[in-house]
Amino acid sequence: MRLPAAVRESVVEQNAVVLHIAVHVQPGAKVARVGGSSDGVLQVAVRARAIEGAATEEVERVVADAFGVRPRAVTCVRGQRARHKVLAIDGDPVLLAAIHADLLAQER
Repeated sequence: MRLPAAVRESVVEQNAVVLHIAVHVQPGAKVARVGGSSDGVLQVAVRARAIEGAATEEVERVVADAFGVRPRAVTCVRGQRARHKVLAIDGDPVLLAAIHADLLAQER
């Protein structure tokens, strides 16, 4: 499957059951939200502070909700202690890529 250019930049890897995406996290936000793009990377704002992995755990939860998958279907595979992370999302990669494209297109 050929992904749109805006999505290709932030999709790190795609295989039959997992989609890997790059995200930029804003910890300590007033409202948790997923959507928008900065340099082709999906923006994720979470209320939790970046203390002892709390922000990463909330990122996994809010991204799972935005993609309509179970919370345990999203795992951080790179950048556990950084604002730039790579997340693995289990599920149908074609459907997930379409949702990802919609989220990237949203205004911040």
